[in-house]
Amino acid sequence: MLMRPAGLCDRETSMATPPHEPIDEQRAWSAFEARDRSLDGQLFVAVSTTRIYCRPSCPARRPRRENVTFFAAEKAAREAGFRPCLRCRPDAVARDRQAVEHAVRLIEAAEEPLRLEELARDVGYAPHHFQRLFTRDVGVSPAAYARGVRARRTERTLQESRTVTDAIYDAGFSGPSRFYEQAGERLGMAPSVWRNGGQGETIRYALVDSDLGPLLVAATAKGICQLSFEADPAALQRRFPKARVIPDDGTMGELLAGVLQAVRAPGAAPNLPLDVAGTAFQEAVWAELRKIPPGETRSYAQIAAAVGQPGAVRAVGTANGSNPVAILVPCHRVIRSDGSLGGYAGGLDRKRRLLDAETTQPQGSFNL
Repeated sequence: MLMRPAGLCDRETSMATPPHEPIDEQRAWSAFEARDRSLDGQLFVAVSTTRIYCRPSCPARRPRRENVTFFAAEKAAREAGFRPCLRCRPDAVARDRQAVEHAVRLIEAAEEPLRLEELARDVGYAPHHFQRLFTRDVGVSPAAYARGVRARRTERTLQESRTVTDAIYDAGFSGPSRFYEQAGERLGMAPSVWRNGGQGETIRYALVDSDLGPLLVAATAKGICQLSFEADPAALQRRFPKARVIPDDGTMGELLAGVLQAVRAPGAAPNLPLDVAGTAFQEAVWAELRKIPPGETRSYAQIAAAVGQPGAVRAVGTANGSNPVAILVPCHRVIRSDGSLGGYAGGLDRKRRLLDAETTQPQGSFNL
C-alpha cells in the first residue's frame, strides 16, 4: 500500500494525519509518471539533479528514475535539503491540506453549525477559495460535511436519549423542524433488522386523513419506515412481527405535517428522514425514483436503464411495488412506455390524481 488516500472521514475518526506507511517505490513512480493528482499533498517527489521537490501532478518534464527520491511528508523533503518547485508549488498543497484538516476538527467540535465565512477566516483563506479546497480534499462541501457530522451525532444520541426530541436537541439542532429540514443523510434501520422482522425496534404509527384518503404513517426513532394507503395497524405488525408496534404518543407531529405537505404540494415538501431498506437493486431503483422532479414522469424502461439493468423492466415494476414509503419515494411518477399509467398499490385513481396535481396545479397542490 502506498499511503492512506484523502477523503471523507469515517464515522468515528477525524482527518488527523496518521503515521506514514512505508512508500511503495514502484507505485509511487507509476503515480508520478501518470501525474496522479489524487496524491498531491501525500507524496513528494524530490529530484537530486535540481535539488527541488514536486507534486506527483507537476507538469514539468519527468527526470530519470535514478535521480528521484520519494517522501511522504513535505518536512522530510525540506530536511533532506530539497526546495519546493516554483511551478507546481507543493508547499501550498501541504498548507491547504493542513487548513482542511483544521477545518474538519473545528466542524466536528462545534456545537452549532459554522458559517463558511467563519470557517474560512479561522483557517486563513477566502471563503470561495476555501470551499473549493475543502470539497477537493474531502469530497463534499463544508456544509455537507457538517450535516453528516450532526446526522451521525444524532444517530448516536438516539441510542442514549429517551425520546427523539431529546436526541435532536442533544445533537445540536435548534428544534425538530431543523432536524427534518436537514435530514439528507439516511439514518436507516440496518438491513439485517428489516430482514429479521424489526427485532429490537420500536415503531410508532398514526392514521392521518389526507387529500387522497386515510394514510398510515409509521416511524422508528430514525425515520419513516412505512407510508401506505393500507390504513391497518395489524398489517404493520405483520410486516414487523418482532418489533414493538405502538400508537403515536405525540412525538410524530413534525413527520405527520411533512407527510401531509408532501401530498398537498410535493414541490414544497420537506426532506423527511426515511428508515427503509431493501435489496441492492430495490434501493438503486428507489434512489432513481427520488430523482424524478414533481410534474415529470419516467418509464419503467428508463428507470431500468438508469440503474444499469436495461433488460430488467419487470424487476423495476416489482421494486416499485415493494416501495414501503409511497409518495415520499414517488413510484407514482413511473408509467409505461406507451404513456399508460401501469400499476399502483394505492389504486390508479390515486396515481392519476397525484400526477394531475403535480402537473397542473402550483407546486403540485390539489384543486379541492
